[in-house]
Amino acid sequence: MGDKRSIVDVPGIKVGHAQDEEALTGVTVVLAEKGATAGVDVRGSAPGTRETDLLKPENLVQQVHAICLCGGSAFGLDACSGVMQYLEERGIGLDVGVARVPIVPGAVLFDLSIGDSTVRPDQKMGYRAAKAASTDPVAEGNVGAGTGATVGKLAGMGRAMKSGLGTSSLTLPNGLIVGAIVAVNAVGEVRDPQTNQLLAGARDDDGKIKESRFWMREQLTLPIPPGTNTTIAVVASNANLTKTQANKVAQIAHNGLARTIHPIHTMNDGDTIFALATGGVDASVDVVGAFSADVLAEAVVRAVRAASAAGGLPASRDLL
Repeated sequence: MGDKRSIVDVPGIKVGHAQDEEALTGVTVVLAEKGATAGVDVRGSAPGTRETDLLKPENLVQQVHAICLCGGSAFGLDACSGVMQYLEERGIGLDVGVARVPIVPGAVLFDLSIGDSTVRPDQKMGYRAAKAASTDPVAEGNVGAGTGATVGKLAGMGRAMKSGLGTSSLTLPNGLIVGAIVAVNAVGEVRDPQTNQLLAGARDDDGKIKESRFWMREQLTLPIPPGTNTTIAVVASNANLTKTQANKVAQIAHNGLARTIHPIHTMNDGDTIFALATGGVDASVDVVGAFSADVLAEAVVRAVRAASAAGGLPASRDLL
């Protein structure tokens, strides 16, 4: 896409992807090699996560060194170990005296319904994604954790559409920079909150996108296989935040998903947002949270617009 604003505009943040384009699965790593204060908020009812308890304000560790977003359902959490290996080799991690332990929380989405379900992100793929991390413009669409992402599954996978990964950022006059990256793999539809245009969702027999409420009115029991979804994201800023404040930012950032995905936070989604703060600028939690929601909403739209048809499913660009 032409607009290159992305989460790597936030100082101290790098992004790397690795994927299997035939199996349709992948990994996206958000590196904070110098450490970043982190929080998390899980709203969906079918999450797959790692090290999220560590991010509770009352717990010991204050900073993380990476966030790993993966396909592959719970199998994909293996990729986090590859990120840890990469960081340990470079002496990055929490100093525990006898070693440095990289702190790498992660979250997964379910992409086994398309591509090859026997191929999942593993330690090697996580390592490749971490090694590829840089501050270069971030690729969007069918890359990284968005490689096998789909949306619009309220009427079953046969009527779904291809989604992907998107990113965006915003720089304020006072020097605050807020960014987001998201892999959109939702049960529901995706709309552009600026225009209310329906970008992707479940398709009818003529291939036309029908809004979610249509399917929900027609079928009170929806044919959604359990655990086949989940939107996972990272928001980041150069604000000076505590762990408590970072957790609050992650909570507020979910408003960005609510503006773009309908329905959101369902029993079949595991929607999870991590918030990172690399420090340097004083800003209120409300300001950071509000703009995090804004850039996350934009990143969701970009994820859908940048996606390409794959796995027998059309993308937004094919229908619109």
